[in-house]
Amino acid sequence: MSQITETISEKKLWVLVSTLKDDTEEIDLQMVAPSVIELIDEWQSAGKFIWSGPFNDNKTGMAIFEATEKDANRFYDKYDKICSGVLSYHLSQWDSFPLLSMLENTA
Repeated sequence: MSQITETISEKKLWVLVSTLKDDTEEIDLQMVAPSVIELIDEWQSAGKFIWSGPFNDNKTGMAIFEATEKDANRFYDKYDKICSGVLSYHLSQWDSFPLLSMLENTA
């Protein structure tokens, strides 16, 4: 099996869900937003898939992206350095979200 084929077969969908911490101020968000945008732009400009956006509660957001476990952990580590004092967040594989997996099977 070629290196490219192995890498493609190792890729999975990941979900990063973020929520504002109770003590987060608007200024905190303004300070981290440019770095988060830069991280997403960097990911996309490398030709990698990511889809992100807020929920309508104005407190929660979600990013769905495709990566190997190693790359997903790198992305998470960068996100952690940017957002650690401002947001609470959790990274999971797509399959650990039953509702999302059901939607995938019906599409």
